[in-house]
Parts: sequence; C-alpha cells; structure tokens
Amino acid sequence: MGRTYKQLSLDDRCEIARLSANGGSVGQIAAALDRPPSTISRELRRNRGRQVGYKPSYAQQQTRARRWKGSRLERDASLRREVLAGLSRGWSPEQVAGRLARERGRRVISCESIYRFIYAQITRTTDFTWRRYLPRGKSKRGHRGKRGGSPASFIEGRVSLAERPAEVADRKVPGHWEADLMMFSKYRQAILAVHERTSRLLLAVPIERKFAAGIASHLVRLFKAVPEALRRTVTFDNGTEFAAHLSCRAS
Repeated sequence: MGRTYKQLSLDDRCEIARLSANGGSVGQIAAALDRPPSTISRELRRNRGRQVGYKPSYAQQQTRARRWKGSRLERDASLRREVLAGLSRGWSPEQVAGRLARERGRRVISCESIYRFIYAQITRTTDFTWRRYLPRGKSKRGHRGKRGGSPASFIEGRVSLAERPAEVADRKVPGHWEADLMMFSKYRQAILAVHERTSRLLLAVPIERKFAAGIASHLVRLFKAVPEALRRTVTFDNGTEFAAHLSCRAS
C-alpha cells in the first residue's frame, strides 16, 4: 500500500525553522519529523521569504494563499450576476439567499458568503461604491460606535418618554404625534414620516440629508398645515436627526 501524505502543520513548520536555524540539513530535518527529504526541501524552497528567510507563520500563510481559489461568487460569474441583481433591487443578502433557495429548491449560497464577497471587494479595490449593495451601506462590518455614549446625550432639552401625558397612551385624545425617519438602501433616499396616534393620519416628505436642522425645518412646515388644536405633542426616538427639536417648539 502507498504511503498517505499528510500536510505539514504549523508545529511541523516551527520545528523545521528551529532545526534549520541550528544548521540542520534537509536529511536531518526529514528524519526528525519522519518525513521524506523531498517534502522538507520543497517546503524550504517554496515558503522561504527573500528577506526574512524561513519563518513558520509566513510559510503557513503562503500555503493557505496557494490553496485558496477565491470565493464562489468570484468563480461563478452567473451566480454573481444573479446576486448583484438582487442586491441592486434593494434586497438584503438574507433575502437574496432565501430567494435563490426558494427558486431552485435547495440552498444555493449563504448570506454570509454574500456579505464576505462585498466587503472583500471594498478591501481589495478600495472602491467604496460596493457598500451601496448592502442595506445599511456600511464599508466595514460591526456596530458603529459613537464617542460620548448614547446619541441621547447629543439632544438638547430631551424629555423622557415617561413624562409624556398619560392621555397619549389610550389614543382617545387627538393631537399627539410620532415622528420617524425611514432610510433606504440607496444613498440619499429617506422619508420623514409623522403619524397622528388617534386618527392614524400619516404625513410624509422625502428628504436627501438627515441633518437635524433640516429635519426640524421639514417638521415645522408639516405641522403648519395642521390645525393648532391637533398640535399637542410629538414623540421622537433618540436619533441625532431629531436633536434640533427645540427649534420646532420655538417655531
């Protein structure tokens, strides 16, 4: 029976580096690791850095780089076109993966693979337009932290939801509103919406920027069209786009 070949591990490479640094020959290193001399010779030749010499970590990286054939979306042009077409419609990677699985009756690609492909393109090409394929349009993974703690700390004169009049809760008294900003996947697409809790009346206006001063101006214009008797309270979330709410009160 033929001998089964086993790939060199990081521990093996550490031992090769130690023995080589101590002046060990290819034959001696091969005997110590119980490997064919050709394996050791090939390892030292292929994974040696020109300036650093043979280093275990560098050799491990070189080996992995040769084995990697690229992500599936890089290798499969047809699948890549389908995925990018779905993302261009504003679908999330989860929706794209789910749609493909439903159409073909089997799992085609995972949403994680799609995320990794997009972020890899951003890293490799430094073309940040790739982020527009993603729902939140982020160029890096992870949560975006803000210095200074919660965004609520940026809102001057913030009033807690606990201090809202009790009559608002049962929706029997009209004139109490809720406002929110809806963002879309494409850059500079958003809608400012205000909702009256009793009548369920919804007022909305498209906006391009979420600057607090601009949002406040839009709110003033919206509420000027509403009878004064129906302008009692308005509730916002803690988004910094509503940080200029005091100017609404002054108007």
